[in-house]
Amino acid sequence: MNDDIRRNMALFPIGIVMKLTDLTARQIRYYEQHELIVPARTSGNQRLFSFNDVERLLEIKALIEKGVNIAGIKQVMLPVSRESDDATVLNEHTEVKRKELTDSQLHRMLKQQLMQGKRPGQVSLIQGELSRFFQR
Repeated sequence: MNDDIRRNMALFPIGIVMKLTDLTARQIRYYEQHELIVPARTSGNQRLFSFNDVERLLEIKALIEKGVNIAGIKQVMLPVSRESDDATVLNEHTEVKRKELTDSQLHRMLKQQLMQGKRPGQVSLIQGELSRFFQR
């Protein structure tokens, strides 16, 4: 599975994303409403977030902490549509892959994303925010 597909794969429910980002469910829904993130939806309408969604939420949080308002964030970060390459993917193939992942595999994938650091042209996950979830 290539890196782009894996980074856009719907993996995390909102509860996990809340713990990873230290944002409330209301804040996360607000950013979704403003099209700054586009999580996938299951058939039961549950939101599932990707690595890219978590990364964008951490970027948004960092901008908010610097005093940037939502209008400024929209200027800096282009809105995401369901059809864009950055949208979280949830289809039959990715759903099967997600269900095959054990918690330890998911943990290892997240840790790998943290340790890789900044990718060319992309902002990295804020390691200081997420590293507290991993023991070295």
